Amino acid sequence: MAQGAFPEGFLWGGATAANQFEGGYDEDGRGLANVDVIPHGADRLPAMLGEGTPLVCDGDHYYPAHEAVDFYHHYKEDIALLAEMGFKVYRMSIAWTRIFPNGDETEPNAAGLAFYEEVFRECHAHGIEPLVTITHFDLPIHLIEKYGGWRSRTLIELYKRLVTVLFNRYKGLVRYWLTFNEINMILHLPFMGAGLVFEEGEDRTRAMYLAAHNELVASAWATKIAHEVDPGNMVGCMLAAGATYPYSCDPEDVRVAQTKNQENYFFVDVQSRGAYPAYALKMFEREGIDVGMTEEDVCVLAENTVDFISFSYYSSRCAAAKLPEGVEMTGNAFRGVRNPYLKNSQWGWAIDPLGLRITMNDLYDRYQKPLFIVENGLGAHDVVEEDGSINDDYRIEYLRAHIEAMRDAIDEDGVELLGYTTWGPIDLVSASTGEMSKRYGFVYVDRDDAGNGTLARSRKKSFAWYKQVIATNGADLG
Repeated sequence: MAQGAFPEGFLWGGATAANQFEGGYDEDGRGLANVDVIPHGADRLPAMLGEGTPLVCDGDHYYPAHEAVDFYHHYKEDIALLAEMGFKVYRMSIAWTRIFPNGDETEPNAAGLAFYEEVFRECHAHGIEPLVTITHFDLPIHLIEKYGGWRSRTLIELYKRLVTVLFNRYKGLVRYWLTFNEINMILHLPFMGAGLVFEEGEDRTRAMYLAAHNELVASAWATKIAHEVDPGNMVGCMLAAGATYPYSCDPEDVRVAQTKNQENYFFVDVQSRGAYPAYALKMFEREGIDVGMTEEDVCVLAENTVDFISFSYYSSRCAAAKLPEGVEMTGNAFRGVRNPYLKNSQWGWAIDPLGLRITMNDLYDRYQKPLFIVENGLGAHDVVEEDGSINDDYRIEYLRAHIEAMRDAIDEDGVELLGYTTWGPIDLVSASTGEMSKRYGFVYVDRDDAGNGTLARSRKKSFAWYKQVIATNGADLG
């Protein structure tokens, strides 16, 4: 291995999600999903939280997921751009409603299956390995209306039907699979994460953990089915990661940070270790929560743990037992106190490359399984110069520092890392804000926050930089 390079076969690439990238929301038989009814603007956060979320679209809002940046009609052009950068892997997701429009049909939608097969074959034609997220926040509206979303165990059976179709249809085309994107987001954005719309007076904590249990059992079943269909399949879980630091060395702050980390790791504890951790069982006992665990659930969870741990990392977090005077809150879905030692992005996210190394060590020490960083990047405003160039040195600086931290975790700490896919290599819609102006890509897309623009693609300065990083297997970071 060359000095400073990454392990041979390291999977460099980028990641997108169907609801933020694909578009074509009502084409070729695709059904309506929860992500389609989440609007841009002031009503976006309440919708993601499940607070009186309307399950239809109206004429008063703009819904950015409907067209997104139209990968549905640009996939050949987009995959060619990824190939030009030298991508080894492309992480993407499947829209459940493109395969089963209502979610509970007995036969899949042929046009939806054909579309993804064409995408996977296009990837392979360019030497790119697909890494597929089965559910990246997508849930058919019909399943919310009829069953209450992931509250219902019926969705476990419907999910098994979905994955069985996918694993059989794409056998030999897809080897790497993720079951649920950022599964811990159920506790933070429950409508987006699990299709939960809360009733007046409902015990929200119970509903969220019931949905979490059903997703965890469904994930274990998917892992079992994937290995039965093709023993070569590699199935991973996916966590919205980022170590939570105590605001101070006050033991009260340390304890609060510890409980925040446990809340976050709960999902992966189940998916990787195969059983509920003691701290979660005690919490259920205190709160009077019954998730409906069956003997079959116990067995399927224990016998079908994931092959690797994948996660997103954008920033670390900071927690205090009491909000210190004069200290501001920060973050997005994960609220916390501002870390005085770190700078923040334009959207208030702490920039902490060392935190990535810390998070990698925490995860590897805890689970002893290979890791895969499947989201990392900087959301920022980009300026198109008069000559059309986009000089995003700030993005290069952010990514360089995080790649250096990854390398240190591998070389100095012995962490096993399969690959790295930056978030949004081609500009896409922000999940948290619904904005296009919060850009992550190496490729600029002419599209604004109101949905105006030509959708034309153009290369940023970071495009050539990342191409060189991949060509040298991380030895040349510029």
